[in-house]
Amino acid sequence: MGTTPSTAAGAAFAGAFPRVRVINLAHRTDRRREMEAEFAKLGLAFDDGIRLHVATRCDDAAGFPTIGTRGCFLSHLGVLEQALAEDAESVLIVEDDLSFSPKEIARMATTLAALEARPWSIFYGGILRYGDQEQPSGVASPLFVADPATGIMGGHFLAMRRDAIAAAVPYLQAILTRSPGSPEGGPMHVDGAYGWLRAARPDLVTLVAHPGLGHQRASRTDIHQLRWKDRVPVVREMVQWLRQARRA
Repeated sequence: MGTTPSTAAGAAFAGAFPRVRVINLAHRTDRRREMEAEFAKLGLAFDDGIRLHVATRCDDAAGFPTIGTRGCFLSHLGVLEQALAEDAESVLIVEDDLSFSPKEIARMATTLAALEARPWSIFYGGILRYGDQEQPSGVASPLFVADPATGIMGGHFLAMRRDAIAAAVPYLQAILTRSPGSPEGGPMHVDGAYGWLRAARPDLVTLVAHPGLGHQRASRTDIHQLRWKDRVPVVREMVQWLRQARRA
C-alpha cells in the first residue's frame, strides 16, 4: 500500500491484504467518509492498495430475492472479476458498513500473523452467523477452519486468494444464467452463493477469525438492503444445496 501504516494493526492489515476493494454506492459519500474514519483507526487511508469499487445499482431484481440482493451479488462479482483479470494474488472485499472496535483492533496483529502462517483460500475477518449459530462455539481461536457444509452469513470482511478467485468467478457467473430455484443454484444472496461454492469445492480451505476482526455498523445498508436477521434465505439456500448433493 502507498501509505505507511502508523499502527501495528494497520501494518498487519496492509501486509495481509495488499489489495482491498470497498464496495460503495456512488451517491453514498457519507459511507465513504465513514470508511475513511474506520481505516484511520488502523493508521491507513484510501490509496493504491485500498480503493473504492462502485457498487452496482439495479432497477429490477431479475430473479433475485430483492433488487438490493442482486446489486450486492453483482458488486461482489465485479470485484472478483477485476481481480481475476489482473491476476491478483488476493483481494479483500469490504462492504462500506465495516467497522473496527478497539478490541478488534487490539487483536488484529496477532490474528493476521496466525493467518499468514497458515494455508488458506478464503478468509472471513468477521461473520454474522455460522450455520445455525449467531456466534460459533467449540471452535479454535484466533482462527478456525470452516466446515464446507456449513453456511456462513456475512460478506463485509471477506478475502480470497487466487485459487478461490479463479473458482468463484465462473461459479457466480453461472448462477446468473439459471432460473430462480434451480437445483443447480439460481439467483441468491451472495452469502448463499459463497456457501454453495465452498460446499462444491471443499479443497478451498476457509479460515474464519474468531473472535472477529471487524463488524457491521448498526445503520441502514443500501448494498444488500436487509440486515442479517432478514437474510434467513441464505440458510435455506445452503439446505437446498445439501439436499441436491445427497441426491447426486
